Amino acid sequence: MDPAETITAAFARQVAARPDTVAVSADGTELTYAELDVRSDRLAGYLHGLGVSAEDAVGVALPRSADLVVALLAVLKAGAAYLALDPQQPEERRTLVLKDADVDVVITPELLAGVPEHGHAPPEPPASGERTAYIAYTSGSTGIPKGVCVPQRAVLRLVFDQDFLDIRPDDVFLQLAPVAFDASTLELWGPLLNGARLVVTPPGDVSPRDLAALVRDSGVTVLWLTAGLFHTVVEAGADALRGLRCLLAGGDVLSAAHVDRALRALPDTRLVNGYGPTENTTFTACHVIAEPVGDASVPIGLPVNGTTVHLLDDTLRPVPDGQVGELYAGGLGVATGYRNDPALTARKFLPDPFSDLPGARLYRTGDLARRRPDGVLEFHGRVDDQVKIRGFRVEIGEIEAALRRHPEVRDVAVVAQQPDGDRVLAAFYVSELTMTGAELREHLAPIVPRYMMPSVFCHVDALPLTPNGKVDRERLSATTLPDRPDLSTDYRAPSTEDETWLAELWADLMQVREVGVDDDFFELGGHSLMATRITVEIAERYGRTIPAVAFYENPTIAELARLLAEGSDDA
Repeated sequence: MDPAETITAAFARQVAARPDTVAVSADGTELTYAELDVRSDRLAGYLHGLGVSAEDAVGVALPRSADLVVALLAVLKAGAAYLALDPQQPEERRTLVLKDADVDVVITPELLAGVPEHGHAPPEPPASGERTAYIAYTSGSTGIPKGVCVPQRAVLRLVFDQDFLDIRPDDVFLQLAPVAFDASTLELWGPLLNGARLVVTPPGDVSPRDLAALVRDSGVTVLWLTAGLFHTVVEAGADALRGLRCLLAGGDVLSAAHVDRALRALPDTRLVNGYGPTENTTFTACHVIAEPVGDASVPIGLPVNGTTVHLLDDTLRPVPDGQVGELYAGGLGVATGYRNDPALTARKFLPDPFSDLPGARLYRTGDLARRRPDGVLEFHGRVDDQVKIRGFRVEIGEIEAALRRHPEVRDVAVVAQQPDGDRVLAAFYVSELTMTGAELREHLAPIVPRYMMPSVFCHVDALPLTPNGKVDRERLSATTLPDRPDLSTDYRAPSTEDETWLAELWADLMQVREVGVDDDFFELGGHSLMATRITVEIAERYGRTIPAVAFYENPTIAELARLLAEGSDDA
């Protein structure tokens, strides 16, 4: 690959080759490649006028829309890197990442309204694949998120000449993942740099039924789903996605049973398990699943083109095939490091002793893996306390640090538990007071994203310790959670058929024995993916669709039961 190649140059080739082809479809808006080029030029010129220059970071705070795609491309044309902001991000965390990344300009709907109709494009920045394309903040073990700087050559390596997915001009990609997370890298730049079409999902949560309709009506051929959403979609009926040419899933361990169901439902769809940390640009290894998995685990596959994988021991020596070692990733996908954190960069990005290229580095993933005789990799857990929750990477230490800021919390340990196949976070805290989950959630809400919120809070007199004096996290992970967590409401039993059915459903999904009709969905540990699963069950029982937003507006069983009794599909 040409080291001077850039995203904007690759996009310009597509503009020249197919100017009148639709590049982006978003909620009734369509932009051709030529129109997307002109609009992004105009915004890039405006950003340049605001003082944005090469290697700056520009915040992007826009919902999923055509304007979002225009903005991301414009930032790159201005020579800067984009920092996409999660709309559900707590204000304190947003302020922190904007300060850490030295962001002076944030693209908002208000800023876009001020862009003149006729503007000039900024000067062309020097061509270099090492220029930062975007900064993605991930959870940090010290309590502070860390900004991964992904270079343009890493993005190009992901979307060109890959065995796991041959992107064609007639493909249609769905942009579904939050742009603040690196799953969106393939969704966005895969189609736009290969002359294909990008369909942007409307803002808000999407039910499996909505997703299937969008795939069908838009002619989507390539879809990427997090592991949790993949499982939910399969349970709702994967045959609704039969128009897909390729279905990619990943971000966490895939259930073999769900994979086998998807294979049966989608015989003509290429099913791919994708593995990789943000620091190695979306995918490090991929496994094309061609046969039923059965009782085995789903492999993470072979290194993708442009990537090397080494399984090393504690002395950084290769382990023999068949033995478990820590996975180190090298090649063109490796990030340049962490924004404004050279010390952490030096610890995690090491000189690559296996490469002849000057300056080549390996990223230490912290993941454990084993290489089979056929070269295929199998995932075998972590070397630290990092976990994946619904596809999001979570450093336990960040949650613990946030909880310790509560004046009444003397000590705390957060662990992942997997009572029913869905991994949840449980917080065990030491305090002279027993607090409700609502109190601790209220404390955490402005500090950590919703996906990092523990599902359950347990008051303990002391944290259990191992013989060497460390917190016994294995014991906490195996601790049986209480039948009913500490809540801000007293238990009130269901009194109608609808309330009883909903209470039993919630109890089953949340692994809580007693759910009262006044209990808050989110205080019980509910989240958007669980809400989606409940809407699927409601659709099957009542033959009607309840939007996921209903759980935010009617977060108790009593309120949701009243909504069902009203018989309105659009409540």
